[in-house]
Amino acid sequence: MFNKIMIANRGEVALRIIRACREMGIKTVAVYSNADADSLHVKYADEAVCIGPPPPTSSYLLMERLIAVSEVCDVDAIHPGYGFLSENAHFAEVCESCNIKFIGPSANAIRLMGDKTVARHTMMQGKVTVTPGSDGAVENEKQALVVARKLGYPVIVKAAAGGGGKGMRVAHNDASLIQGFNSARMEAERSFKSNEVFIEKFIESAKHIEVQILADEFGNVVHLGERDCSMQRRHQKVIEETPAVSFLKNPKFRAAMTDQAIRAAKTVKYTNAGTIEFLYDPKTQKFYFMEMNTRVQVEHPVTEMLTGVDIVKEQIRIAAGQKLSIRQKDIDARIASGLHAIECRVNAEDPSRNFTPSPGKITQYIAPGGYGVRVDSHIYPGYTIPPYYDSMIGKIIVLGENRETAIAKMRRALSECIIKGINTSIPFTHGLLGTKDFLSGDYDTNYIQKILAEGLLDSDTSVVKDK
Repeated sequence: MFNKIMIANRGEVALRIIRACREMGIKTVAVYSNADADSLHVKYADEAVCIGPPPPTSSYLLMERLIAVSEVCDVDAIHPGYGFLSENAHFAEVCESCNIKFIGPSANAIRLMGDKTVARHTMMQGKVTVTPGSDGAVENEKQALVVARKLGYPVIVKAAAGGGGKGMRVAHNDASLIQGFNSARMEAERSFKSNEVFIEKFIESAKHIEVQILADEFGNVVHLGERDCSMQRRHQKVIEETPAVSFLKNPKFRAAMTDQAIRAAKTVKYTNAGTIEFLYDPKTQKFYFMEMNTRVQVEHPVTEMLTGVDIVKEQIRIAAGQKLSIRQKDIDARIASGLHAIECRVNAEDPSRNFTPSPGKITQYIAPGGYGVRVDSHIYPGYTIPPYYDSMIGKIIVLGENRETAIAKMRRALSECIIKGINTSIPFTHGLLGTKDFLSGDYDTNYIQKILAEGLLDSDTSVVKDK
């Protein structure tokens, strides 16, 4: 087992990893920018090193500086968390060349799954169902029109190196395709330094369902069930739940999807934690591979709550060369037990002002509690949220004996959570949980955009009004 691990990340996820390490008796090294000097992950680590000014390009994304810190602090491994360099194949290679274990998959697996056009081709070779789309990258407007007309509108243009909803445009006709094709390429170039895009058939009213997998270095692969991540805004997830509502009465679809997820992992000889994302069409009851995230997900706690598996600890054990400590039949039994888990992200933003980021000093913070309630956050009273990073400041996760009790528990937990000094997404999310569509499970990836477009958001209270 490792003696010391450096966490190449910040905030909530860095604190999450540090806590797992402390329970395992592993020492930790935190890195931080000047803006994060007062963050809890800095306070709780055994060692902490400042790596530069606030902009990520001057701190958290500087491979050379991170490697230098790891060598000076004599660490055995680096955990990248999510975001930043977590899906950077070159960083994984650099770690390996410096004899530092990268807690994640191999550089080759990251590279195969990181380019979405390559990932599509690889999955097709592994007999995993992919969304109908272009055969590789689309290089010009003329080619884009040919592909779109063959697929039939609507279609979606996607950045090959994309993520986080960037470099994506939906088109319903030739004119919007040309506009979307060019704007997606420009955004992709700015965000990922690559303007390569491809085109897929856009599945309207789709569910976004992902399967969590764990794979060790001995060829063992298990799934931890699925998460329904359809409640999202601008491709950013807001609420996640497991099991997926669509599969509660049709477990055969879960079996089909999880089988394909395991096949996908084995196709690329995957190791460590990963997530295979699918689009599920409730109308046709068909699903399609969308992408694979080669890291721990933001929403991993909701799966942990349902299955009882500590995913971060499993990541560390796998990286240390140990076999998986869990069995598929135990996971399947837990999923079939009727238990239900829900996770809500808490963002420092103002829903009444088009979700404008709301950094600043927290003057009061009271976290919710009670049986079956978990809070993952790095904030505290007096902490100042910097304006340089993602607006997510925490997650609230609950476990109920069924979906109905989980929803009631989450609404109670959100109503207990008090954060003053900044605006947060809590009132808006609380409102979402009470809508008829969420309660029935009849929502898709377009739901939030629809209620915003229809004026169902109360601008004063940020509460969603039912139709």
